[in-house]
Amino acid sequence: METQTDLEMQQAAPVKKRIAFFCIPAHGHTNPMLPVAAELVRRGNTVRFYSFGGTGGLPDFSEKIRKTGAEFIACDAYMPEVSAEEVAGLKRVSITEMTVQAIRIMLSMDAFLDAEFKTFRPDVVYTDSACFWGKLNAWKHHVPMVVSTSTFAFNQLSSTYMKHPPAEIADMVFGLARIGKALKSMEPYGYKVKNPLTLVQSDNRTDSVVYTSRRFQPYAESFSGHYAFVGPSVFSDAVPDKKKARPLVYISLGTVINDRPDFYGKCIEALKSMDVDGLISCGMALDREKLGVLPENVRVEPYVDQLDILSRADVFLTHCGMNSVSESLYMATPMVLYPQTGEQYAVAKRAAELGAGVLLKDDSVAGIRAAVRNVLENASYGDAAAECGRDFRSCSGVSGAADFIESAPHEWDGIDLIKELNKTNIRFQIVYWSIVSVLIFLAGFYIDRKYLWLIGLAAGIISKPICKRLQERRYARLVKEQQE
Repeated sequence: METQTDLEMQQAAPVKKRIAFFCIPAHGHTNPMLPVAAELVRRGNTVRFYSFGGTGGLPDFSEKIRKTGAEFIACDAYMPEVSAEEVAGLKRVSITEMTVQAIRIMLSMDAFLDAEFKTFRPDVVYTDSACFWGKLNAWKHHVPMVVSTSTFAFNQLSSTYMKHPPAEIADMVFGLARIGKALKSMEPYGYKVKNPLTLVQSDNRTDSVVYTSRRFQPYAESFSGHYAFVGPSVFSDAVPDKKKARPLVYISLGTVINDRPDFYGKCIEALKSMDVDGLISCGMALDREKLGVLPENVRVEPYVDQLDILSRADVFLTHCGMNSVSESLYMATPMVLYPQTGEQYAVAKRAAELGAGVLLKDDSVAGIRAAVRNVLENASYGDAAAECGRDFRSCSGVSGAADFIESAPHEWDGIDLIKELNKTNIRFQIVYWSIVSVLIFLAGFYIDRKYLWLIGLAAGIISKPICKRLQERRYARLVKEQQE
């Protein structure tokens, strides 16, 4: 017979959950989810991780996932065949190509995931922000969803940190028709998405885990209580230890756009005359023979334990992927920032704002040498990186992410700053264009009507900076009100 104490203990014990993890086949998106999966399994939850096992040239995540204790479910069989042109688009991180291929994968997996949701019956879906098949099936099967955000959370404010190269802008503009057609193809399967932004942009109604701190997140106050800023998700217990004979300069361009023998060659040339040790992690795609004979103070490896290297490094020349920058700051290592995409530029800009690195604006041999020397000789960069590291380590971390997922869905009744800003913007647009219309009407009595369009054009150009300024002032007031 159960005693009152036994019943109370049963009632107090947390309910174990079935949790479905989904991620795209990318290291930078998968790696932060692994420690979270391990923590949830440790707590007694059942975790199924839908990922990829290395067939067809895809990265193999099976071993890493199984080590967390989660059940690995291979999705390789549902990857559609892609043409050489499509592969080239994916390698250059084409937003259009990535979106279209993600939708194709989702459609290929539809029947499989429909059966999985009906048999596994997850209580919560934890899906990467770029993993459409995870998001769409959570919505379709009405399962609470938490989004894993491997870079910054991006809304209309924080996205201003991104700087898209002309080629990236052209890709997005000319790819709208293709994306629209791909979205239309989902409708017969029960997925209705009118705007692709709803699949990728953060909103204040969706539960989300972000692997950074509120301090590092741009415009953090604009994100609602549905966001958990937990700091970097890492397996390492290492702490920074910079004591050694001479400085260590570590260079990596990540796991995607890393076949750059030209750039690595310039880095080698820049470092060989410096009193430093250089280490380049070049990935598996590069033929190291292209780099020729290396100087004694530089070595090149296809893969390294990055956290271990960063714990000892004095400078990190990085492509500014969120994971790489977070790990660098976690290990108090200042950076030379060399972003290649819009998202990476946003991360680089924020790191530079906080004084933890310098942007590499000149990627010549002399420019690289000067940037590395600047960081080595100016202690303020290391101090700023160390401050960011202390901030990251003070976050709730993997345990906080697990708490947030286990307790989903979340309720929040605070003030939505984005909604308030949109109201301000609408009011401004109405008043502004009413005044412009009156001015155009009155101007018609004094100048030739064929020139009136110039007033409208000028008004349109001027409205953007005025609106931005008003939005910034309104945002500052709202944040102050919240803090009071």
